Amino acid sequence: MSRKAAMPSATDSEVVLARLHKLHPKGIDLSLERLTALLAKIGNPQERLPRIIHVAGTNGKGSTTAFMRAMLEAAGLRVHVYSSPHLVRFHERIRIAGNLISERELCERLLAAEAANDGAPITFFEITSAAAFAAFADHDADITLLEVGLGGRFDTTNVIPGAAVSVITPVDLDHQEFLGNDLATIAHEKAGILRPHVPAVIGPQHPQAETAIRAEAERLDAYPLWHGQDWLSFAENGRLIFQYRNGLLDLPLPNLPGNHQLINAGAAIAAVLALGDDRIAQPAIAQGLTRVSWPARLQRLDKGPLHHLLLNPASELWLDGGHNPAAGRVLAAALADMEERDPKPLFLICGMLATKDYAGFLENFKGLATAIHAIPVPGEASGLPADKLATTARALGFDCLTHADATAAIETITTAQAEEATRIVICGSLYLAGSILKQSDYTLR
Repeated sequence: MSRKAAMPSATDSEVVLARLHKLHPKGIDLSLERLTALLAKIGNPQERLPRIIHVAGTNGKGSTTAFMRAMLEAAGLRVHVYSSPHLVRFHERIRIAGNLISERELCERLLAAEAANDGAPITFFEITSAAAFAAFADHDADITLLEVGLGGRFDTTNVIPGAAVSVITPVDLDHQEFLGNDLATIAHEKAGILRPHVPAVIGPQHPQAETAIRAEAERLDAYPLWHGQDWLSFAENGRLIFQYRNGLLDLPLPNLPGNHQLINAGAAIAAVLALGDDRIAQPAIAQGLTRVSWPARLQRLDKGPLHHLLLNPASELWLDGGHNPAAGRVLAAALADMEERDPKPLFLICGMLATKDYAGFLENFKGLATAIHAIPVPGEASGLPADKLATTARALGFDCLTHADATAAIETITTAQAEEATRIVICGSLYLAGSILKQSDYTLR
């Protein structure tokens, strides 16, 4: 390796990642052949990973993975985690035995993968996945949590030869340009991670999605564990109750707000129990529920420059990266629950990508949001112009203003509502959420 690779500076990974972004004309091109060829050149590290829990789905993948990591680490296990996208720094995607990958190792792994690829066509996600697998294979751990990037069947994470447990969180419409225009087709793609004779935790599904997943599970002779049939999680008397074939667990409520997190927590519990590891017992599960952290999923921003713009000390500022109609539904439900317990006028500061169903996302907030403030997603070429989002919002019956950024939107809201406590939610895109966290000097650890 060059001297630069051996002694990376703080910006080396950004330079390498920017170069890797240019390797393929398409940002997304679902296939496994390019990656399997590269992996063969670097010794097939995907075949040397610790026991794998493989997670697919439309919404809830990240939260479910965060719950599992917290529970497994509370049990004393060392856990690799691969997830995407990142919010502030690329390093967030690769967690090695509990720690984010170091700048030095990230640079070295990326440069090694680039050299082995030797200019062959490959996507950014494929080559960075190869770097992650190589890092995981060379570090001891007990469990690897692999979160699917897009789809399942042809996602880069599906090059693994097998998994100890598969998980499919709720499937809904998203990325139709790659996965198909109906739930059955999309669910079929997600079910591509299932393996013969491997337990598969299945979250609650629309009927069409469930039918497709059942068909694939039966074809492969997988061992599905269905929500509502094999496991169930719900709140009762301020506790999380998890029911499954072996009995019942009485647990503390999760640290992540929203009723949808009860389902994600339940899927995580079902998955870690399916490992059959005696070290993963009720105390570790309970500890994981209370310690879990997952930013930009209905996250309260209670410090930083944006929070300081709130003029009323009783006002609240929240951040959520949900970006499709299903995510909008669960966010709206969580906010409606907040409104019932602690009424405050709700203002949405929303920025979205042009590729998303922004009308379907906004519809969920009818009768709930006092107004919508549209902003662009900073630095995103595929970002939806704020005026176009505002036009759609107004057509749906919302009062809507446009702003250059979140700061201007918050200042407008707080100035107009100076005498009243408000609830402000910045939402619509994980890329927007990442820029907000970066602005707030937030660091994922």
